[in-house]
Amino acid sequence: MWKDAVLAYLHFAAIFTLVWFLAKEWALLRTGAQQLDIDRLARADAGFGMLAGAVFLTGAARAVFGIKGWAFYAHNPVFHLKVGLFVLVGLISIAPTRSFLRWRKARRQDPSFTVPQAEWQRARRWVMVELHLIALIPLAAVIMARGLR
Repeated sequence: MWKDAVLAYLHFAAIFTLVWFLAKEWALLRTGAQQLDIDRLARADAGFGMLAGAVFLTGAARAVFGIKGWAFYAHNPVFHLKVGLFVLVGLISIAPTRSFLRWRKARRQDPSFTVPQAEWQRARRWVMVELHLIALIPLAAVIMARGLR
């Protein structure tokens, strides 16, 4: 019982921290293309990436070593929906990450570099899509925890 509680806690802590990093990206992007703190944005994105790995690892540990066991999760379509949404967010996050890295490199080469408006808007849009999709994952978790399909 304690092992399951600790695994759940670690998973939830990783999820909340992941969402915090993504919300930080959104907040940093709100300043506008001209005043964007590219270094802080890139660091927040790196934190998001590291926490995505932690969410995956703690979730896998919970599915394999938790009370319900792998048999509960393996054939549960709502679990597959949750994982699919998580993977989709990860795939979507590639586009803004590439932009942030490109902007940081350009800023280091030319301190007067400003992010093009269209690129900034595109990155903002993708981060907002990520936030909306992540918001659906707890809904799937609630459905799954109650045995609904």
